[in-house]
Amino acid sequence: MTTAGASTADTPEATTGASTADAPAPGAAAAPSASAVWARRVTDGVEPKNVILAFLPLIGVARYGWTGLAWAAFAALFAAVVPTLFIRAGIRRGSLEDRHVGRRKRRLVVIPFIMASVLFSFAVMVLADAPADMTAMVAAMFAALVPIMVITVWWKVSIHTAVAAGAVVCTAVALGPWWLLLLAAVPVIGWSRVVLRDHTPAQTVVGALVGAATAGLTFWAAR
Repeated sequence: MTTAGASTADTPEATTGASTADAPAPGAAAAPSASAVWARRVTDGVEPKNVILAFLPLIGVARYGWTGLAWAAFAALFAAVVPTLFIRAGIRRGSLEDRHVGRRKRRLVVIPFIMASVLFSFAVMVLADAPADMTAMVAAMFAALVPIMVITVWWKVSIHTAVAAGAVVCTAVALGPWWLLLLAAVPVIGWSRVVLRDHTPAQTVVGALVGAATAGLTFWAAR
């Protein structure tokens, strides 16, 4: 995500990285560099959906066993699965270009939908008296989306690093400080977003700080 509203980081992701010295002959497709290949693997492997699908069950099972797993699955349905289906439908219609929603202005449509989906699950969980940490995790996700949405109006902050950092901090609050060691993965995620030219370094750093602070503090206060 860029330092201004209009730069390469506001365009759909690209797997560039080969130098002009490696340019292929006219008519041949340029092979992505090794760094671009690994960056793509990291970006796709730890996209927000996958992080949510990993950390929600982890906390649910560790804190509440099978009951926690059931509520984690419910929360993940509205925080990860439903938003993914919404994005895929947008790609089929042609209103979205890629699964990571590379264009900043398109995110101004996708993020409010995700917020509504997460808020719905939060309301159901509160009414159904779901376990405290499960409800707090959903509250943390919604809280983190608020500043992300505001910033995205003028700057394409990284959701990848925001979700990853927020998930790690919430897990550390719930299960112990050793989980903070996983924060070492956040710069790697940020690196992948920069290599793919979908964000600037500043956008990945701000995303991580916003996600860690907002989600972490909300989870701590709500549990």
